[in-house]
Amino acid sequence: MDEIVRYTYRLRPGVQATRTLEAEWHRCRFLWNEAVHQQRSGSRPTFVRLSKMLTEIRSRTPWLREGSQVAQQQTLRTYAAALDRSFKVKGTRRPKVKSRKTSLPSMEYTTRGFTVRDGRLRLPNKVSIPVVWSRKLPSPPTSVRVFKDSLGHWYASFVTRRPLSPAASATGSIGIDWGVATTATTTNPAFDLAYPGHRHRCAAELARAQRKMARRRGPRGQAASRGYIVARREAARLHKKAARQNTHAARVWARAVVANHHTIAVEDFKPRFLARSTMAKKAADAAIGAAKRELIERGTRAARRVVLVPPAFTTMTCASCSARAKQRLALGERIFRCEHCGHTADRDRNAARVILATVELDRVSGDDVRHCSPPPLGACGAVRAGNPATSVLGRAKTSPSTECER
Repeated sequence: MDEIVRYTYRLRPGVQATRTLEAEWHRCRFLWNEAVHQQRSGSRPTFVRLSKMLTEIRSRTPWLREGSQVAQQQTLRTYAAALDRSFKVKGTRRPKVKSRKTSLPSMEYTTRGFTVRDGRLRLPNKVSIPVVWSRKLPSPPTSVRVFKDSLGHWYASFVTRRPLSPAASATGSIGIDWGVATTATTTNPAFDLAYPGHRHRCAAELARAQRKMARRRGPRGQAASRGYIVARREAARLHKKAARQNTHAARVWARAVVANHHTIAVEDFKPRFLARSTMAKKAADAAIGAAKRELIERGTRAARRVVLVPPAFTTMTCASCSARAKQRLALGERIFRCEHCGHTADRDRNAARVILATVELDRVSGDDVRHCSPPPLGACGAVRAGNPATSVLGRAKTSPSTECER
């Protein structure tokens, strides 16, 4: 059985190819913004309506006819899918207008709009771009997304199929609790993910680049100077370097966890609220969300049992006797002490054991399960467990004299 994957490669476009790609992006951006205006006017544009709009606009606009119809259709298809998702999934934002100054180019082509020949990516309007083939494609690609990052580098992301190799069998279970001082605390200390601190190490260099940007910023309304563009690119390079280091560390850690455990209990932690706290800078450096996504993706692909456990009451429950405190515990106290049985442990380690106990005791009911995207080869997808207040370790023992401190 095959799996659908993405292979991303660096592109080396020349001056003429870069101008053609940017012109194509402005056409796609114009259509995206037109669709946003239609949605804001009160109508709900579907892909069928947007396709008719594209045909009508191209018939009377020579500027659009010069571009690729495939890329323009895919732009409207992506917008329609994003709009449908915003109506179906609660909390998802509606598509917004793409600004000319801040939005980065991104275009998608199907097999009708691109070919790969002689090691080069050939796009409409006679665009031929050399590709840095760091590895071979396992099969002919079905689509490609051409995009530019904040550093001005162009990339091509091919969608292709490759044979699915079954992962080696593994036994054992592990519980994972997310944090800031230690990014991931597990029931087995050998698999902890330490706080990387990549952004902290380049903070001084980044501050110099940002001060240089502030000095070279011109008046509002004027075009950016060459010096300001160079300073902005230097700051973007530092951000990109730290992000890549975090991604690499998360992949290495997730690979080790998935290879040695069959059942993975993960705290369903949403770090968005940390952005409004005093820990925002360190939480962003920890990259909890990236590590969580990498772990879930690799776990489901390897046919592991991945369960998402809500974080409520996990730090208030004793992993030894299931006693639960009636009051929330302060973040400053890092040692867990149970007044009911005298159990003492690290705060995050105790929470990881409580998270694992939720899964090991089979407290995941059918009403509480949330299936993620179906993984290949019938692998069990990540599911969501019930609230630990009623499901962890049975019913928690509470009494007026029972209190857990840290």
